[in-house]
Amino acid sequence: MTTTDKMIARKDGAIGTLIFNNPARHNAVSLEMWRACTDIMNDFSTDSAIRVVIITGAGEKAFVSGADISKFAEERASRDGLEAYNEAVDAGYASVYNCPKPTIAMIRGYCVGGGMGLASCCDIRICTDNSRFAVPAAKLSVGYRYAGVKRLLDIVGPSFTKEIFYTARQFDAEEARIMGFANRVVPNDQLETYVRDYAATIAANAPLTVSSIKFIVGEIAKDESARDMAKCDAMVDECFASGDYEEGRKAFMEKRKPVFTGK
Repeated sequence: MTTTDKMIARKDGAIGTLIFNNPARHNAVSLEMWRACTDIMNDFSTDSAIRVVIITGAGEKAFVSGADISKFAEERASRDGLEAYNEAVDAGYASVYNCPKPTIAMIRGYCVGGGMGLASCCDIRICTDNSRFAVPAAKLSVGYRYAGVKRLLDIVGPSFTKEIFYTARQFDAEEARIMGFANRVVPNDQLETYVRDYAATIAANAPLTVSSIKFIVGEIAKDESARDMAKCDAMVDECFASGDYEEGRKAFMEKRKPVFTGK
């Protein structure tokens, strides 16, 4: 596993937490951080004890603010270096987007450029009422590739995607909520408690049902010809054939909380 003090992984029961730990630079992301992101997310994805993953940034000022420009000279000065960097970024995004567990972006402060790209890879985005968002590509003549644009479009739709890119302006938490980018907006001092409780609620539900919904929603977003309908059907059948299905029915009749094992 890639190791760096700029990325922190924590496991607390069924909840995994990934922290981008570069607060001096508003959690800007370097090559080694993207590689560590992929390693950590792959570990969370394969750990059967982890049912939900929270992704956040260290400190009070930012979630993630995009690429670490101070590293450009050593990481992106050559064509080979640029290709290696882009591969690491793509792998990092994919490790979040393709994680079979529910993912929650816990956003405080600035969520800019690559930060919005990262948050777009998560299933749910919860931010503070003082969070700020932007994709400033048009102010820098930076091109955005298809996958990143599509992930944002799948969340906010074509019109808001165009507005975000065309204007390159910052927008606030309420605008993010109206656009559909932010699922929830909470006071700054309540964010961590709110997100932890939210994650615990998801973690207490039947893992087979939750994972099947995540997979099926992902398939719906694909072109019809690319959808794996057989796996969709198999995952639904697995829910009904599981011990958790029996546990859920018993708990309902006995008026108690179910205890799901994911089997």
